[in-house]
Amino acid sequence: MDVFEQDCQFMRMAIEEAKKAETIGEVPIGAVIVKDGNVIAKGYNLRETSQNAVTHAELSAIQDACKALGSWRLEETTLYVTLEPCPMCAGAILQSRIPRVVYGARDPKGGCVDSLYRLLNDPRFNHECEVAEGVLSDECGQMLSTFFRNLRLKKKQERQ
Repeated sequence: MDVFEQDCQFMRMAIEEAKKAETIGEVPIGAVIVKDGNVIAKGYNLRETSQNAVTHAELSAIQDACKALGSWRLEETTLYVTLEPCPMCAGAILQSRIPRVVYGARDPKGGCVDSLYRLLNDPRFNHECEVAEGVLSDECGQMLSTFFRNLRLKKKQERQ
């Protein structure tokens, strides 16, 4: 299996995590961390459920991966996430030394990997990541667009 096929396989797993978030009314974002071809951690958004600003999919997966490996250094891992990471998650990625990040859809209003900033590739930091963007981007982006369209419709119906 080539790298792109493998990226698609693990991104599909991240999409499944995002769907778990969506079923409980959360923004559908999912993440998976892989080491040596094996999933070591998964996560999905829980910000509304927990009423905690830091319960993003990436952070949940990073915490679980650190526990699984018994280390804060997540070297030799790849993070798959359905939406381009925000500045908080990009910071956690750098701090945990994840060497490779694969994401689906760009986030033009909050993404800090390519859209607003390029935090993961800034040579001023003590760590940089290889980044692959756009893996299953249509599916990832459509899931988010549909979620927010339905949310706006629901709010409109509640006002009427």
